[in-house]
Amino acid sequence: MAGNATKRIKVGVCVMEKKATSSPMRKILERLEAFGEFEIINFGDKVILEDPVESWPICDCLIAFYSTGFPLKKAQTYAALRKPFLVNELEPQHLLHDRRKVYERLELFGIPVPKYALVNREYPYQELYSFVEHEDYVEVHGKRFWKPFVEKPVDGDNHSIMIYYPSSAGGGMKVLFRKVGNRSSEFHPEVSRVRRESSYIYEEFIPTGGTDVKVYTVGPDYAHAEARKSPVVDGVVMRNPDGKEVRYPVLLTPAEKQMAWEVCGAFQQAVCGFDLLRCKGRSYVCDVNGWSFVKNSPKYYDDAACLLRKIFLDAKAPHLSSTIPPILPWKLNEPIQPSEGLARLESGIIGTFGTFGQSEELRCVIAIIRHGDRTPKQKVKLKVTEEKLLNLMLKYNGGNTKSETKLKSAVQLQDLLDATRLLVPRASSGYGSDSEAEGIEHAEKLQQVKAVLEEGGHFSGIYRKVQLKPLKWIKETKSDGDEFERPIEALMVLKYGGVLTHAGRKQAEELGRYFRNNMYPGEGTGLLRLHSTYRHDLKIYSSDEGRVQMSAAAFAKGLLDLEGQLTPILVSLVSKESSMLDGLVDARAEMKIAKSRLHDIIMSEGMSTMENGNSGFPWMIDGAGLPANFSQLLPTLVQLTKKITAQVKLLAESEDENLANSKYPALAAYDQAKALGKTTIDVARIASGLPCGSECFLLMFARWKKLQRELYHERKERYDITQIPDVYDSCKYDLLHNTHLNLDGLPELFKVTQLLADGVVHNEYGINPKQKLKIGSMIARRLLGKILIDLRNTREEAINIYEPNDLPETPSINTNKEESEVQVRTPNKNDKTRWPSSTCENSQDDVDDDDKETKYRLDPKYANVKSPERHVRTRLYFTSESHIHSLVNVLRYCNLDESLYGEDSLVSISALEKLFLTRELDYMSNIVLRMFENTEVPLEDPKRFRIEMSFSHGANLELLENSDKEVSSLLQEHTLPIMAPERLQEAGACLTLDKFEKMVRPFAMPAEDFPPPSFQQTFTGYFSRSGAMFERLVRLFYKNTTNATKQ
Repeated sequence: MAGNATKRIKVGVCVMEKKATSSPMRKILERLEAFGEFEIINFGDKVILEDPVESWPICDCLIAFYSTGFPLKKAQTYAALRKPFLVNELEPQHLLHDRRKVYERLELFGIPVPKYALVNREYPYQELYSFVEHEDYVEVHGKRFWKPFVEKPVDGDNHSIMIYYPSSAGGGMKVLFRKVGNRSSEFHPEVSRVRRESSYIYEEFIPTGGTDVKVYTVGPDYAHAEARKSPVVDGVVMRNPDGKEVRYPVLLTPAEKQMAWEVCGAFQQAVCGFDLLRCKGRSYVCDVNGWSFVKNSPKYYDDAACLLRKIFLDAKAPHLSSTIPPILPWKLNEPIQPSEGLARLESGIIGTFGTFGQSEELRCVIAIIRHGDRTPKQKVKLKVTEEKLLNLMLKYNGGNTKSETKLKSAVQLQDLLDATRLLVPRASSGYGSDSEAEGIEHAEKLQQVKAVLEEGGHFSGIYRKVQLKPLKWIKETKSDGDEFERPIEALMVLKYGGVLTHAGRKQAEELGRYFRNNMYPGEGTGLLRLHSTYRHDLKIYSSDEGRVQMSAAAFAKGLLDLEGQLTPILVSLVSKESSMLDGLVDARAEMKIAKSRLHDIIMSEGMSTMENGNSGFPWMIDGAGLPANFSQLLPTLVQLTKKITAQVKLLAESEDENLANSKYPALAAYDQAKALGKTTIDVARIASGLPCGSECFLLMFARWKKLQRELYHERKERYDITQIPDVYDSCKYDLLHNTHLNLDGLPELFKVTQLLADGVVHNEYGINPKQKLKIGSMIARRLLGKILIDLRNTREEAINIYEPNDLPETPSINTNKEESEVQVRTPNKNDKTRWPSSTCENSQDDVDDDDKETKYRLDPKYANVKSPERHVRTRLYFTSESHIHSLVNVLRYCNLDESLYGEDSLVSISALEKLFLTRELDYMSNIVLRMFENTEVPLEDPKRFRIEMSFSHGANLELLENSDKEVSSLLQEHTLPIMAPERLQEAGACLTLDKFEKMVRPFAMPAEDFPPPSFQQTFTGYFSRSGAMFERLVRLFYKNTTNATKQ
């Protein structure tokens, strides 16, 4: 047939010239034409737009699809007149312009879509009873969509899509749009209200780990997928040196391949693109684009040309063979080119703390990290009898007179502020009084509540919350004669503070950059290279506290070299795991015993002689680390605290006068939410003599007065040593952030409180190593269990990569209930519309997403990357000080458990000494576990996988004690640098994974105790053959039954 032009199949290209002359279209049509079986006829814009359809070229097959300016109905008229074979049907293309119809069609065919609801308006700003907007959610026809949610115009050609973020994450809105230069989205922190000028779709925001997947089909049997950085993260488009957006091919699961087949059928578009969202092992279609081609992939161009050839021949010349020739015609005269793959910097990923040979490769990085620098945590308690406050309590608890109320939303806090303003006298006299009169103290606390609620200029739920709990009632009679109890007194508890400072964010970002440059190969580019090519499996977890979440987001920004504000990064990349990273509930009773014992030791005269263990190791003594003169230092502590409180009192009394003075310029209200995105100090506030951050002098005085009152009870002449850490916390904060206030005695107080707190804090988690181990295992039990799961799954994945032939053909048992695989549904032999047949070049063992956590696996067929099977798993856990203490204690004292009698500690003697001498596990302190694989060691050898442990005590507090000019200059930014990590093992020591598991397992939650996934799935293991083999058997069954039917 080749060479005989009169018998060639005429393929008409009826599309706008901009599309017809695009690089992908030209390269595919050139390849198609090279077979010699087709004549390509380009219609051109003049013909399409100006000529009548009767004069359009006649063709056998027609490629026609809509783009801006294309007359779709005119093309339909031509197709009805000439009846060519249509690659993509024309009538269904109208559906693609209306997102409502797209979702309707997807649901009709059973294709998963995100949860959504429609808001249809007949005219702009039409008020609808079915649509209600609240601060943190919208309600549509009774369906509630909590922020973050997505707002899409129903017009498919309007690409202005918005994401609204919850107040708990800082609020604001991000608008997504088609790429403009280097941007694909913009964040607007001040926007929180949704649009009302048109009709919109509201849908749940699906966290995808910062990655979008685009699927391209060429016929129902072929689907090519590419992943890219999602615009919801920071809006910066990743581009290669040629200016093209960076995308990498990834593998689809069997369920996703079926979805691709169904999308083709649902819209009758053989060649089309659609967007996939992956979340927790499930996939959803969120958009269908119509005709789409992959860019910059010669392999894809080859596949597309071959598939289109088969489609055309089957339609117009079924008697001819569509077998692909051994050498594709456009490659006959091509010289063999050397590979231009993007080379790895090394063949393996070599450890940076010491290597056991060039064959050793990094497999896993696990880090447990404390949050960054924060403001002191505060609490105000007062009993209220005011009717306005009691009515407010009833308003928000549904009128239940016995139930407590929690106020956290902006609307609720504004109501409380309005009520408090009416109750607090405008005159400021009295708040500095030393009188203990109940009325004056109550007025002071109400004024403190008012000041806290006014702090920052607007409300953000991540750092202020109020509880109102009824305490006393009186019986009253209703008009109908029924009796009821009306509350007349309630306990108000206001919690505030503990907010990540500008210094805390800067610390977290810098630590993220340090990890990028030092924990992975290639001096920073290695991690970014792994991550961008989807060979880096990254998951970030955080506790429920706002400062911890923001620290995690700032760290991710530094780690992945992101830009922009933290709220979108937080929502896109950080998962909250409060059950694993929050709370002390299980250990409170044991910690109470430790604190009681600690008090007895401090107050006893023979403190230094009380030992419980080997005196050769000072950390084995009960109350180790306590200064010998502890009790003698307490009076000094109280006097210095009073001295600081008196000075702050004077500042508070003169605050209004100083601000009114002309030499102090008026300052705008401090915006706490916007400050979350800053890494520098507010120079204007500092220059004006105000405290750093959002704290006013009134609140600063309230903070110190509370500490003075609770540290020492003068009537009972009793010290409360549990207040020592709080005094130290406030002192350290003011020494770093408010040194410009020149508080006399503050450096001396810091030295005293540091000495005392260093002894108290460590011992609150156990008075001796055995008690530390017991309390540590109670607090960190779940986290330790998750760490063991991470390490075990990494080992299984690595073994499956290296030795696929040694794996069983039958599905393996999933011991981790957190991870699972998408089920492969066995098709009914009579159901020809629900199962895809074999895909182009799909004989290799497909890799399925088999983790409940979302995964993106590089497709080795299309990836221009060496070693595409190499993956590094990173798990980052952000938490509070308690979990860092607990984890350190388990790691260093686990060998003291009776079940491990005779075993050496996981931590070397020298490291034990360093940990004992460590003053404090300060902000950004961290523990890092890195697992390496020695590929030269047999699989069964325990030394195949080794663990390397390192530890950093976080911020360098020594700078606060140094007065030289260089240090003073550094502290002008109010930021302490983070100490580099140190090894917990001797150089050259080999801690095997087996040994680590053996030592930690007694204190970790067993894998079977973790909650099961939200849906049941089968598991075949990473990169194993069983899943793909089962899929091919199913396809073979379908193919045979189809052939039998035809016969």
